[in-house]
Amino acid sequence: MAPDRPSLLKSAEFWASLLWLSVSVFVVWAGRDLGAGTIAAPGSGFLLLWAGLMMCGLSLAILWKAVREVGPSVASLWAGVRWGNVVLMVASLAVYAALLDTLGFLVATIPLLLVLLRGVDPVPWRTAIPVAVVGTVGIWWVLKRLLLIQLPGGRFDIG
Repeated sequence: MAPDRPSLLKSAEFWASLLWLSVSVFVVWAGRDLGAGTIAAPGSGFLLLWAGLMMCGLSLAILWKAVREVGPSVASLWAGVRWGNVVLMVASLAVYAALLDTLGFLVATIPLLLVLLRGVDPVPWRTAIPVAVVGTVGIWWVLKRLLLIQLPGGRFDIG
């Protein structure tokens, strides 16, 4: 008797390729709707159209592979998921989004990084604190000072 293979309708690659194919068809449609123009005079939808066509090609290639050789099932992709980490990550990002305007980029981002570095896949405090502080201040400096992008300052706005 042959080993138990998942059917095509249970294949993760099959459903993922159909999802991305539908997204790419929408992107192509949006690009055409905006007006693609020509290579010499590209329109607003030029990039969307060609990116969507490339996405179509890639998703069709994955669909072809999924039809020819059935891959892992959708259920097998979720086996062993650490749901506590997923909930921690989503809750942390929701709290961060809620407090970002009030606290500002620097004050809100450092605790977020500490929670994620220590909670999701724990690293030692001696690594987490410098990474959170130096990473946040470095990104803030590049965005605010070099690129002149306005970031939420909150109550603790620094320049």
